[in-house]
Amino acid sequence: MELIKRNIHMDCMKCKARTQIILEDDVIISDSRPDAARLIMDRGTVVIDEVRVTDDHVGVKGHLNFRALYLTEKGASGRSDVAGMEGSIPFDEMIFMEGVRGGDNVNVNWELEDLSIGMINSRKLSVQSIVTLLLSCEEICDEETAVDLYSQEPVEFRKKTLDIASMAIKKKDVFRVKEEVEIPGSFPNIFEMIWAEIVPEAVEFKVLEDKIAVQGELRTFFVYRGEGDEMEICHYESALPFAGSLDCPGAQEGMIPEISFHSENREVEVRPDFDGEERVITFEHCLDLDICIYEEETIDILSDVYGVVNEVSVVEKDAEFRRLLARSSGKTKLSDHFKCEDEKTVLHKILHTATDLQLAGQEPVEGGIELTGIVNIQIFYESGSEEDRYGVIRGTLPFHYVLEADGVDKNCIYPVQTSVDQVTAAIIDNGEVDVKCVLYFRANVYQKWQEKIVEQVIVSEPDMEKMASLPGIAVYMVREGESLWDIGKRYYVPVSVIRQTNDLVNDDVKAGDKILIVKNNG
Repeated sequence: MELIKRNIHMDCMKCKARTQIILEDDVIISDSRPDAARLIMDRGTVVIDEVRVTDDHVGVKGHLNFRALYLTEKGASGRSDVAGMEGSIPFDEMIFMEGVRGGDNVNVNWELEDLSIGMINSRKLSVQSIVTLLLSCEEICDEETAVDLYSQEPVEFRKKTLDIASMAIKKKDVFRVKEEVEIPGSFPNIFEMIWAEIVPEAVEFKVLEDKIAVQGELRTFFVYRGEGDEMEICHYESALPFAGSLDCPGAQEGMIPEISFHSENREVEVRPDFDGEERVITFEHCLDLDICIYEEETIDILSDVYGVVNEVSVVEKDAEFRRLLARSSGKTKLSDHFKCEDEKTVLHKILHTATDLQLAGQEPVEGGIELTGIVNIQIFYESGSEEDRYGVIRGTLPFHYVLEADGVDKNCIYPVQTSVDQVTAAIIDNGEVDVKCVLYFRANVYQKWQEKIVEQVIVSEPDMEKMASLPGIAVYMVREGESLWDIGKRYYVPVSVIRQTNDLVNDDVKAGDKILIVKNNG
């Protein structure tokens, strides 16, 4: 008697850890940059350089990259200028992670909880940040599952149908977008680039044959000093759609992508156009992808076996599976009013609105997933004052939203993807700014459960005393919850024989039914 088995790939969490680190440093503005009078905008990102895994510990080495846009001290003309600077703060953390072993693959994600850049004096800035590091060690578990049975002797077995989402592909990759932006003819040529902000939005992934299709939009915002006697400060904003694909051997259309990413700008440069004028901005934007791809399958597994001639028993073990429970998406609108700290400021124009969504909580509730968090807002404006021409309004938009999904509970996995779109900021009569935006949420909900699977079949000689005690013919009254399988197993009679003897067209029986059992002793 031989079990026919199949390996089913499932990902399981071996261990995980979470820690917060505080990064702070006093940063000197380089001699090539002018003195600072007031900060306007700041942005930050975390880069993980190295992950070292030892028993129960993980070393994470990286750095915080930050950028600041600031107003300079007033010059001879009595006007302030705009300048930018950037820097980095390194870190090297040793994190306790119980259960991890040297050689394990540990994935490190990060969240920039808070970035605060303040002025100490005109040449020195104070940079403080709280970074959350999220460590996970996931293993691909091959569940060796019995799906059939080969036997030369009479034996009864039955199967159970499972709908599962098995792990098909797990890897990391980088998707690179190379683009260029040409400044419109009404703008002066670029003398010096001061600020470049490039943010991916509405990024979507689709699994194709041996490929992953990627599409989205890059929102760009540039501040530069123009050529000419006035050295005018100019700003330009645009949206660039992008699309492409990554090679992914083994991928098949219809598979489920679970892909998260961090993004990073690289090689922002200014080059001449066809007329030799400095008007073209080129850049490479990289999406560092963490790729998991699942395949939905329906499989029949062996669930029980009994003998007709010999005594047959099974050895079972618990195996963990997951299945796709729901696909869910939703959106909510946010709006609020924000004012300048200096009430005397007269707003002239909104130049740019930067957003950063922080998801603080995600909990299963009746009917869905409860999501809470904030959207940090930075509103870069131009004022009516020639002396203090530029400034920023900072604020937060809290949100609470229930992403609808039936059947979600604490045993479910639901990686939530978020994005902010349709951001608008408008000046209203009393000097306030009205900000509106739309938050988009999307999640595939997976249900985890444990299933007993047949690991081994044991065949032994029949218990002659027990066999002799069984009648050759009997009328059996079905009890509550019993099936033909239970009855056949009790009397060592094939289910098909019971059906035939009783002229049954299927296996359906109910409590109180009388079943004729005829034991074939030949």
